[in-house]
Formats: sequence, C-alpha cells, structure tokens
Amino acid sequence: MTDQASLLQEEIRITPKFRVAGRVEGLFRTEAPEDFQTVAVESLELTFEGIPGDRHAGMTRKSGGREPWYPRGTEMCNERQVSILSGVELSRIADLMELDEIRPEWIGGNIILSGIANLTRLPPRTRLVFESGTVIRIDGDNLPCRFAGEAIASNYPDREGLDLLFPKKARGLRGLVGYIEKPGVIAPGEAVTAHISEQWIYPRD
Repeated sequence: MTDQASLLQEEIRITPKFRVAGRVEGLFRTEAPEDFQTVAVESLELTFEGIPGDRHAGMTRKSGGREPWYPRGTEMCNERQVSILSGVELSRIADLMELDEIRPEWIGGNIILSGIANLTRLPPRTRLVFESGTVIRIDGDNLPCRFAGEAIASNYPDREGLDLLFPKKARGLRGLVGYIEKPGVIAPGEAVTAHISEQWIYPRD
C-alpha cells in the first residue's frame, strides 16, 4: 500500500488561497414552496434556513437520488439552500443545446453572478462574501437533471428531447449550490468576492 504520509509531504501540489471579484446581476425566488421555477425580485433576504418561503428553504431536507448512501427521504443537513448561476454559462448551455436562451428562472436559479470565470468549477468550501456582509458557503456544483430539462422544454414546445439533452450538455455549467453561513439581505448590482481556500488533489493508492 502507498505510504500516504510520504505522498502528503512530497507529491501533493497545493494551490494557495486567493480571491475573485464578481457582481450580482439578478435575484430570484419561488413564489410558493411547491414551485420549481423562480421569479425575479428586487432583493433577497437570506437566513440560516435559506430564503424564507422558497422551495429549498430549511435547516434540513429529505435525501433523494443524489444521496444513494441514504434511504430516500432520510432527513439530512440542507446544504442546497440556494442555487447560484452564471449568465455566461447559461448562454454556453443554450448554444450547446441550439436554443435562443435559457433563463435562470426556468431552472430554479436564485442568484445570477457575473465576473467570476468558470463559476460552476468553484471548489467546495468557497465563501461568497457579498458587499452587504452576507456570506454563502459553497457546497459544490449543481448536477444538471431531467427535471430542469423539462422546465426548459416547456419553453420550447417545438423541440423534442430537451429534457434529456440538458443533463448531457449542462454538466460543468449548471452552477452551484450552497448554504447561508452569515445571514443578510442582498441586492442586484452588489459586489461579491469569492474567497477560495487552499486546494489540492488527494492522491489515490
């Protein structure tokens, strides 16, 4: 078996922490907890439970297909309180799917940002620190699913197969999910800074 202590000392390349500046371009929330698609709002209140009244609000949530290690419906920590998207990445997905556009509202987006390249690839543990002082901790990328694909397809009734095409084309571009680390109110036009922690690739045996 590989000596892991030796690997940690000699072979793991560590990227130092750094920051990237961006801006809030739009904010959205569901009008009712049972809704999937969101609507634009002038500001978002973010609490320790997420967005009050939003579909994904709550300190906990029920496990689903993304958590095969739990029986479906197991109560667990809610690390998916908000959906964060990039306008550039949405345009890229639309191009790959040969569509005129994909709006953040269609796929349940809450926050759309600009200025942060490759937003979906921000690593877990990244902190998004907003000008207002609000902080969102990133859990990870949001894997594209057929459910979101169906929402897009409903806006293009003349195209078939979009529900299945979206998961194929949107991987690595679907945005991020995160939870509220420090509550507050955020607004469009507000500056945001991504605080990216030290990074490394843990080696396999």
